[in-house]
Amino acid sequence: MSEPPELAVCILGAGPVGATLAATLAAAGLPTAVVDSAPLPPMELQDFDGRAYAIALTSKRLLEASGIWDRLPAEPCPITAIRVADGRPGEPASRLSLHFRADEVGPEPFGYMVEARSLRVALNARLPAMENLQVFAPATATVERQAEGATVRLSTGQVLRARLVVAAEGRNSPLRRQAGIRVAVLDYHQIGMVGAFAHERPHGNVALEQFLPNGPFAQLPLAGPGGFGSAAWPHASAFVWADRTVIARRMLALDDAAFGRELARRLGDHLGAIRPIGRRWSYPLSALQVERWTDTRLALIGDAAHGVHPIAGQGLNLGFRDVAALAEEMTAAWNAGADPGAPTVLARYQARRRPDTLLMLTGMHALERLFGNDFAPVRIARRLGIAAVDRIPALKRGFARQAMGLGPGVTGLLAGQGLPGMR
Repeated sequence: MSEPPELAVCILGAGPVGATLAATLAAAGLPTAVVDSAPLPPMELQDFDGRAYAIALTSKRLLEASGIWDRLPAEPCPITAIRVADGRPGEPASRLSLHFRADEVGPEPFGYMVEARSLRVALNARLPAMENLQVFAPATATVERQAEGATVRLSTGQVLRARLVVAAEGRNSPLRRQAGIRVAVLDYHQIGMVGAFAHERPHGNVALEQFLPNGPFAQLPLAGPGGFGSAAWPHASAFVWADRTVIARRMLALDDAAFGRELARRLGDHLGAIRPIGRRWSYPLSALQVERWTDTRLALIGDAAHGVHPIAGQGLNLGFRDVAALAEEMTAAWNAGADPGAPTVLARYQARRRPDTLLMLTGMHALERLFGNDFAPVRIARRLGIAAVDRIPALKRGFARQAMGLGPGVTGLLAGQGLPGMR
């Protein structure tokens, strides 16, 4: 039997991060395969299920370059302003708040809210039609990695040869365990609750970040009106609510009416009457950092490489930054006739991603510790600090640019530039 043709890369995991890497590399001309244990069509939900992603401006540029953004079936909702406040459940938020406006930074929004089902539809529409991409789903894989390359044996009986294998399987990555890469995990003893609610008054494309004693609460605007609720509740927003584990479990056990009342206690009354829609999702919150990002013929991306507190909604966007860095390094090597899975390529990838991720992880941890404290002197000091930042335009712009993903040295895919040969 003849040997199968060698691939530049085989990606295990076709979630948003793994599938976006597959589309990006295939669009740049690299022979690519992606493997997932679930078939792609059932991952595409027909009804709204309460989940939505906050996509930063730089992540939107990556999705555009990869040919995914234009395939979204529904118009995403731009976030044009963010209000940050300190508060306590059942009490009005502090009037010493911080207001960010995207037009104070540039002509584009901070980012966009995209329904999870819409992104899945776009990915499923993009992947099967790509010339340089093979999709194996459903299939499981057994991977053997040697210095000269990787062999991927599929449950379908097919065998793939690749210069690099990418682990995009999530926090419990089997490939990461196989490589013996150690992880450090910090348990926040909190549960994150995610879902959506319909509301009476328009949100005006404004997101709210409310810091509460037991964890942050965010309201994020969804597209509309008309797609959610009823005539009484024509508008909709997503929520991300972190609370102590014991409290969160009690909240999740409530019926919709009681859960809606608890949402309203944390949200305030600026959106009028509200009611939950879709399904509630929950997961334990912890920070995760890997000892190293690579091994022989292996790279980690997304949740396989890191996990941060959702206090600023940057988890998925960190994964997209992994995609941009790895795709740029691999494409540069491929176009130069070099090995895209060589140790030097992987070293450059790790050098680009480790500092940014460590900075984000420590920053989110510091915010959680600062704002997850109801000690009165600390509460007063942070409210005064929020108000002070609101009065310093240069500092406000710096924070706003960080929310957009426009940190120092943003170039390439995150700056809206395609890779050579992309189509």
